[in-house]
Amino acid sequence: MKQMRKKLPYRLDRLPVIYPYHRRASNDLGLGDLVYYGPCPEFYGVGEIVSMVESYCIVDFRGTGILGIHKDAFDSRYLIPIHKLNLSHILKDR
Repeated sequence: MKQMRKKLPYRLDRLPVIYPYHRRASNDLGLGDLVYYGPCPEFYGVGEIVSMVESYCIVDFRGTGILGIHKDAFDSRYLIPIHKLNLSHILKDR
């Protein structure tokens, strides 16, 4: 059986992979920040932080990744903000 690969609206393959214990994974996150899942950006896509409890964040990905997940909870070490690395320019197709 042939698998169909979902066409993503963003160039998530260009985002750098950042593991949770790397120094770049230490982030000051807030409500409304655009973030991605550092260890594998394509799985979840780009999402917005909608809630925070201690070191955990609820992120609304709106199905932008390969897995089509809408909301999930993560420890903040796994989330990388788009604005911190100034990555917004690499997400858009030319």
